[in-house]
Amino acid sequence: MLNPVLRWVLIALVVVALLSLLALWSWGRFAFGARGQPSSALPTAAAATRLDRLVQPLLDRQAPGASGAALIHEGVPAFVVRARTGRAAERSLDAMYYIWHGDLTGHLLQHELMAAAERGVRVRLLLDDMNVVGQDDALLAMDAHPNLEVRLFNPGRNRAGGLRRALEMGLRFVGFTRRMHNKAWIADNRLAVVGGRNVGDEYFDAAADTNFHDADLLLTGPAVTQASAVFDAFWNSAAVVPLRALHDQGSRWTAEEFSAHRQQWQDEARASPWVKALAERDDLARQLQPGGALTMHWSPSIRVLSDPPEKASPVASQQERAGWLLFDVMKLLYSAERDSWMISPYFVPGETGTLLLAGQARRGVQVRVLTNSLAANDVPMVHAGYMDWRAPLLRQGVTLYELRPGQARTERELLGSSGASLHTKSFVVDGQRGFVGSFNFDPRSAQLNTEMGVVFDHAGLAAEVRHLFDVGTRPDSAWRVTLAEDGSLRWQGAAGERVWTHEPETGAGLRALVWLLSWLPIESQL
Repeated sequence: MLNPVLRWVLIALVVVALLSLLALWSWGRFAFGARGQPSSALPTAAAATRLDRLVQPLLDRQAPGASGAALIHEGVPAFVVRARTGRAAERSLDAMYYIWHGDLTGHLLQHELMAAAERGVRVRLLLDDMNVVGQDDALLAMDAHPNLEVRLFNPGRNRAGGLRRALEMGLRFVGFTRRMHNKAWIADNRLAVVGGRNVGDEYFDAAADTNFHDADLLLTGPAVTQASAVFDAFWNSAAVVPLRALHDQGSRWTAEEFSAHRQQWQDEARASPWVKALAERDDLARQLQPGGALTMHWSPSIRVLSDPPEKASPVASQQERAGWLLFDVMKLLYSAERDSWMISPYFVPGETGTLLLAGQARRGVQVRVLTNSLAANDVPMVHAGYMDWRAPLLRQGVTLYELRPGQARTERELLGSSGASLHTKSFVVDGQRGFVGSFNFDPRSAQLNTEMGVVFDHAGLAAEVRHLFDVGTRPDSAWRVTLAEDGSLRWQGAAGERVWTHEPETGAGLRALVWLLSWLPIESQL
C-alpha cells in the first residue's frame, strides 16, 4: 500500500506529464497550421544592385569557388558594417538572431530594416522567441509593411509575460529550452555578417556597465550563398511561426505612432558615436579593396555551417544528428597536431570535452583555453558547471585563462565601458584551421541550441583570430589558472600582483551561490 503522500505525488507527476504531452501536441497542431508561405534567397546578378557592382569585381579577381572573410572584433565597426550594408541593400535583407534588444543600437538597426523595406527591399527578420517578450508591438508594426515579414523560432503562444507564459514554458519545457542561437545578417545575398554577436548595446560597446568582447566575419562569395541557405532552411522550418499568426489583432501602434517612435529613436541617438560613425563617409567599397581597412582573406576553404533547425525538435526521431555542427567542431579540434587555442565564454567541457582536451595535451598538443572568470561571467550558473572541470584539465597539461572584468576599451573604440565580459566563440588549430561563430564549448551548444559559424583553413585569417587570444590572455586582461602543490587553484596576473586563492574579485555570497549551484543536476542545460 502506497503512502498517501507518495500516492498524491505520483498522481501529480502523472497529471503534469499528461498536461505536458497535451501542450506539446496542441503546439504542434497550431504551428503546423500557422506556418508561413515558403520563400528563399533572391538570386544575385552581375550589376543589378550597388552590392552586386561592389562584390562581383572582387570575386572576378579570385579563383573560382573562393570566398572572402574579414574579421570584425570591435563593437562600433561591427554595428557600422551591419547598418551600412543594410543601407546599401537594394534587393533583399535577411537577419536572424537569438537576441535583438529594444535599446539604442537595436532600435537603430530596426530603423535600417524599415528604411530598406520602404525603399522596396524584401526584408525577412527571424528571431528566437526567448528574448522577444515586450517587443511585439514594435515588431508587429514592422511586419505590417508589405515588404517586411517577422517570424519567430519556437515561440510561445502566450505573448505577454507573467504566469500564463511561465506555465506554458513549464509544460513545454522539453521543447521550449531548445533555442535558435544563430546570428546572421545578409544583404542582397552578396555580403553576410556571421559570428557571435547578437543585436543590442552590450554587443556594440554601447552599454554603460558591461560590454562583450566578440567577433564576426564579414563574408562574400559562395560563403554568403551558404549563409542564405541556412537562413532559408530556418525561415521555412516547422519550428518557425509568423509573428502575425500569434496575434488576433495587429500592433497596438498605428503607422503614425510607429513613425513617431522611429523618429524618437533617431533623436535620442543623434549625438551618439554610432550615429556619428554612420554619418562619416560611406567607404565600404574602399575598405574591401586590397589594402583597405577590412583585411579580406580569400580561400575556397571558407564555409558557413549550421545545425539544422530540426535539432531543436523535442521529438528525437526528427533530429538528424549526423548534420549537427558539433561534429564539425569536434573534427576540427581532433585534427590538432601542434596546438589548439580556444576562446569560449561559456565553457562547460563535461566528461567528453575534458577527455578530448586532456588527451590532446597528453600527446604533446599545446591546448590553451580562454573563458570568463566568475567576476566577468554574465551567467554565474554556467560558471557553476565549469568550475569543477578546471583541476582535471590542469592536471593533464591544459592551460586555462579567465578574463578579468576590466576595461573593454581598445585603441580604436569610440567608447569604453567600466567592465568587460567575453562573448567570442572561436578556435584555432595548428595556426591554420579555425572557427568563428555562435558555438560555445558547452552541452547547450552541443545538444540543445541550434548553432552557426564559419570554418576555414587559412593561415592569415587564423593569425588574426589567434591575435584575439593573445590580447585576451595578456596578464592585464586575464588571470592564468594554475594548480598549487596541494591541488588547490591559484589565479595569477602580472608579476608582482596578488595571487588569488579563490575566485578573484568576487564576494563570498556569489562564491557560495555558485558552489551551491554546482551541486544541482543542471549541467546538460548549461
